[in-house]
Amino acid sequence: MKLLFLSTTLSLIFATSDASSFPSAPHALLVRGGAQPNKAKKGFVRPPAPFRPPAKATKPVEKVVAGKGTATIPQEVFNLVKGIVGVGVLSLPAGIAVFADSPAGLGPALFLIAAMGILSAVGFATIGRVCAYTGATSYRQAWSLSVGPRTSWIPSWSATLKTSMACLAYSMVLADTFCSLLGSTQRTTVLLGLTVAILLPLCWLKDLASLSPFSLLGVCGMAYTGLAMTIRYLDGSYSNPGSSLLAAVSDNLKPKFGSSDWTSIFQPNSLILVCMLSTAYMAHFNAPKFYNELKNNTLARYHQVVGTSFGISILLMGAITAVGFLTFGSACSGLVLNNYASKDVLIQASRVAVAVALVFSFPLAFQGFRDGALDLLQVPVEKRSNPLLNTVTIVLLGAITAAAATLKDVSFVLAFGGATLGNALTYVYPAIMYASVVRKQNRKGETANVLFNNMSAILGLIMGAIGAKMALDK
Repeated sequence: MKLLFLSTTLSLIFATSDASSFPSAPHALLVRGGAQPNKAKKGFVRPPAPFRPPAKATKPVEKVVAGKGTATIPQEVFNLVKGIVGVGVLSLPAGIAVFADSPAGLGPALFLIAAMGILSAVGFATIGRVCAYTGATSYRQAWSLSVGPRTSWIPSWSATLKTSMACLAYSMVLADTFCSLLGSTQRTTVLLGLTVAILLPLCWLKDLASLSPFSLLGVCGMAYTGLAMTIRYLDGSYSNPGSSLLAAVSDNLKPKFGSSDWTSIFQPNSLILVCMLSTAYMAHFNAPKFYNELKNNTLARYHQVVGTSFGISILLMGAITAVGFLTFGSACSGLVLNNYASKDVLIQASRVAVAVALVFSFPLAFQGFRDGALDLLQVPVEKRSNPLLNTVTIVLLGAITAAAATLKDVSFVLAFGGATLGNALTYVYPAIMYASVVRKQNRKGETANVLFNNMSAILGLIMGAIGAKMALDK
């Protein structure tokens, strides 16, 4: 029932008049000035009417034509949830631990998770609406056709940098996960070995289609991880003082609870969680793809996909985050799996699932980063020879590995990336594109939607500025 309520609520938020229902703007009426004077009546002549210039013609509203996509709504929902709910959710308990140290802080945190999910869904739906109005098939093209091609480099740069941060987060999680699996404390050594022996050969592959099925492991892995964390919370393995698993955890990672109440959410540090959520819900660069691949892609059907997908994602993120925080409190690590004992067989299986999923997902994300970098450097596709691609791969992967070896807290990467690039791609850019296309096409009846998106963009900028500072000061 909760899922039905969430998906229905989100669909109602997006439900506006379908673009095809907008009538074309009426043709301008030409008012002729200088009317002939009336006939004289006893010597009186009516003065000529004042000249009225022709009314300025308005651009007709363009109708939306359904595309030729073949994906069904269930397929789109599954793929979108798969793209949203990833390893980043395992860092969200640490986002709560920044401002709360007792279960009383969980309620407000869950409210934030739901609110940010709804705002992210609105941004995702807005991008699809822009594509419907312009016929765009990519994020950059949506910007070009709405705002203008001269500044289309702005979202391209943002998306490339955001992808680089995703690769960095993947690398950091892999380093921590393999250290736990191997029982090693030499994090840098493990990371270098992993990069050279596994990640580099996979990133050198020219055809990554064979790796796509492994992305399903991410969904299965997260489902199992959530179940395993729930079992450990319910059986008290990490709350019972006599537990052998609790004894195997280092002191700084053992559960720690205080006496903070629900008002702790009003601390500025709570914006760190908000910014992390901007990254956690981030899938917006692919919104044009989801809109165009949907069968009979009316806005009503697209909004159904968005509402259902983000509703499911909100529930999953809220559940996993709640279990992690209730188990470890303010001691939650940047990757909550680090809090569990290395000899915990149930959690070790989770680590294996996460590691395998990330190993095969990393090349897919890295290819987007590498291709985006080459696009920004204006290297034509025909000149991207194998030697050049191999060299660029080594340079970029080396930079990511060096950063991952230096940074230890993945929650910082998620928070800072969300505060800057995440907010821009999720709230600011969609609002700019939507306002521009409504103005250019002279669309009536969408003032309220434009105002809401603009307010979301302003709120995103404010939260991002404060959140970035909080993340740096953390």
